[in-house]
Amino acid sequence: MSQQFDVVVIGGGPGGYVAAIRAAQLGFSTACVDATKNPEGKPSLGGTCLNVGCIPSKALLQSSENFHAVQHDFQKHGISVDGAQMDVAKMLARKNDIITKNAGGIAFLFKKNKVANVHGLGSLKGRQGDKWVIEVTDNGAVVDTLEATHVIVATGSSPRQLPGLPTDNQIVLDNEGALALSEVPARLGVIGAGVIGLEMGSVWKRLGADVTILEAMPTFLAAADQQIAKEAFKTLTRDTGLDIKLGVKIGEIVKGDKGVTVNYELNGEAVKAEFDKLIVSIGRVPHTAGLGAETVGLQLDERGFVVVDDHCLTNLPNVWAIGDVVRGPMLAHKASEEGVAVAERIAGQKPHVDFGVIPWVIYTSPEIAWVGKTEEQLKAEGIEYKKGTSGFAANGRALGLGQAQGTVKLLACAKTDRILGLHMIGPMVSELVTEGVVSMEFKAASEDLARIVHAHPSLSEVVHEAALAADKRALHG
Repeated sequence: MSQQFDVVVIGGGPGGYVAAIRAAQLGFSTACVDATKNPEGKPSLGGTCLNVGCIPSKALLQSSENFHAVQHDFQKHGISVDGAQMDVAKMLARKNDIITKNAGGIAFLFKKNKVANVHGLGSLKGRQGDKWVIEVTDNGAVVDTLEATHVIVATGSSPRQLPGLPTDNQIVLDNEGALALSEVPARLGVIGAGVIGLEMGSVWKRLGADVTILEAMPTFLAAADQQIAKEAFKTLTRDTGLDIKLGVKIGEIVKGDKGVTVNYELNGEAVKAEFDKLIVSIGRVPHTAGLGAETVGLQLDERGFVVVDDHCLTNLPNVWAIGDVVRGPMLAHKASEEGVAVAERIAGQKPHVDFGVIPWVIYTSPEIAWVGKTEEQLKAEGIEYKKGTSGFAANGRALGLGQAQGTVKLLACAKTDRILGLHMIGPMVSELVTEGVVSMEFKAASEDLARIVHAHPSLSEVVHEAALAADKRALHG
C-alpha cells in the first residue's frame, strides 16, 4: 500500500531538503526522496552542493590556501617552516569527513522535523484521485510507492558534457572528478573559466600543478562588473599563476591512456596542448532523467528546464519545481529560498524571492562577489548612476591578515541614491556582500550605508568607504 503524504519533495539538495523541512514546520506530512550515495554506497543527503559541489570545493580551497600560506606567507609573520608537504589523501579524507557530517546533519534535521527520508530515484507516475503517485526505485528495482497532494521537483542539474568527449573522471573530469584526484597532476587543463573552473584550477595550482584554463568567451567573467573582472583576471594570473586563455576555439580532443591532447585555436593560431588531466566545466544542464516528465505531461522548455510561473508552479496541478531544474541562476541559496517560498505558498502564504538581490560568489583567492546591477548593465539600460570605489590596500584589518588587495565598488541611482549594485574582490567578500544584499532588500540609499557605524578595524570599513565615495566624501581615499 502506498504511503500517504501532503507533500513529497523529489531531490534532497539545498532546494529540496530545505523545502521539505519548511513544509513539515508548517504542519504538512512530508517526505523527501533522494537517490544520492556517497563513495561507500550509503545514502547521502545534500545533493550536488554538499556531496560534489559547494561544500567539498570550499574544503579543498581552504586546504590548498593553508598549504600556500605555509610556503609563501608565514615567513612574513616570523614563522619559518621547512619541508612542508601536502598529504593529498589526508586532505581528501578531511573533505569527505565534512561531507559526512553535513549529510548526517540533514538526516538529523529530517528526524527532528518528522520528514520521511526515502532513499531512491523518485518518478512521477500519474494521478490517483487528487493525489500524485511517485514511484521510488533503487538500482532499477521499485522499493516504495508514495502518494502526495503536492509534489515539489528539486532534481537539480548535471555537468554539461563536451560532444564526443564523455567524462570518465579518471582523465576527463567533471566537478566530481576534480574534487577527488588522488594526486596532484603535473599538467592540468581546464575548459571553462567559470566558477568551477576557477575554483578547481586554483586548488590544484596551489598544490603544485601547472594549470591552463581555456575559455571560449573573449571576456573574462562576462556576468560580473568588468572593473572587478579585469582586476580579478590580473590577480589570478599574476599572483595565483593560473594561465587563463580567452577567446579560445576548441578543436579536436584526443584522450589517451595517460593523458589528453587538446587542439585549439587562439588569435588565429593553431595550438596543441597536452595535459595529464582535463577538467570540463562548461556549465550545467537541468537534471530531469527518470523524473517521469513525459509520462505525466510535465512541460519542459527547449533547453530541458521544467517550465514554471513566477510562483514556481508547473503546468500540472499541485506540482511545483525549484532550484537548478527551473529558470534563474543556478545557485544553492536561490534553490533554498525557492524551496521555502513554495512550502509557504502551499500553506497559503505569499512569500517572494527577488532575483535582483541574490548574491553571487566565486571562492578564489581573493574572493569575488557581487549583488545587483553591473555598471555595464546600468549603461545599457540607460539608468543614470553614481559610483564609489574603495580598496583594501590601506585597510588595517586587511593588512593584518596579509590580504590587502582588492576593491569594493558601489553603484547607486543618481536621482534617488538607492543602491543598485555592490561589486567586490578581496578577502572574505563572500561575507561582506551580504551588507549589499540587506541594504538593497530594504531599498537603502548609499547615504544610509555611509551613515552606518562600521567596526574598526574591520574589512567592512571598505564597504563603508565605497558608500562615502559615492557621494564624493571618502575619508581614506
